[in-house]
Amino acid sequence: MGMRRRKFLNPANMDYFIRSHRKRVRTLAKWLGVIAAVVWLNQHNASAQGLLAAATGAKDLTFPDSPSASPADGSRMILLKPKGAGPFPAMVLHHQCGGLRTKGGPNRSMGAWAQAAVQQGFVVLLIDSLGPRDVDMVCLEAKKGVNFPRGVRDALQAADHLRAFPFVDKQRVAHVGFSWGAMVALLGSSSNWRAAAPGSEAFTAAVAVYPGCFSIQPKAGPPYEIVQTKIDRPTLVLMGDKDTETPPEECIPKLQAAKNAGAPVEWYTFPNATHCWDCQHLNGFSKIDFRGTKVSYRYDLSATHEAQRRIFAFLEKTWGTGR
Repeated sequence: MGMRRRKFLNPANMDYFIRSHRKRVRTLAKWLGVIAAVVWLNQHNASAQGLLAAATGAKDLTFPDSPSASPADGSRMILLKPKGAGPFPAMVLHHQCGGLRTKGGPNRSMGAWAQAAVQQGFVVLLIDSLGPRDVDMVCLEAKKGVNFPRGVRDALQAADHLRAFPFVDKQRVAHVGFSWGAMVALLGSSSNWRAAAPGSEAFTAAVAVYPGCFSIQPKAGPPYEIVQTKIDRPTLVLMGDKDTETPPEECIPKLQAAKNAGAPVEWYTFPNATHCWDCQHLNGFSKIDFRGTKVSYRYDLSATHEAQRRIFAFLEKTWGTGR
């Protein structure tokens, strides 16, 4: 026993042992790496599969296949482009929880945003996640498969649709959402949530206008936060300090935590602005929200113009080139 041990410790024999077992060591290391990767992928795919299942409970949207010659009135899904061949920067516009066809008529605020973006030189795809699925609103709960994962999938598929047009600059496609659409935009800016639309190319910038920053408890699956720490796309959040429906004080600490974790997110709060400050057709509207709080909307023209200025300046700064 002692002789064998002395022989093993001999440097020449040690060198022989390492050389003769090198292949086995490499093989063992390889398999250890594979096992670690499988464990990680199983954990990752469990989350991704859950999001994909939630995102496919409603049918895919059918997007317009050519630009409209008529202006947007906010009543339907529409594709608009500036005059010329382009390529132009583009944006997907995503509505509030009431969709485009509300009880009060067309969602004229979304129509106005579409027209303003075209005037700024953007191709615009105004999408409707509710109407084509016969859903009236999702202000209180998800309906008929229209939930936040489905909204993320809608937006990313809309971006893919835009990038197929020769007049769209494929590197400059933004997601601009309002209220419910703003929450979708925040989730879609997070790398883990883009698993809800596998194969889709991410937006290169996002804007969330008066989002809620709630903890969501779906009927199936674990709860999740609207503001994720894995935001990895430049994101601008705009809020109103008199908004009692989606209060900025619920957002700012979470946005700050995401920023501290490295997320490229920035925000601004408009003084004296309520929820839906850009909704002229809802000026004076009041309701009881999902938490039992009475909320009122007040149209604010100056905040609307300033929001437009900030959004287009943010996109120009983010993309680093003039339009």
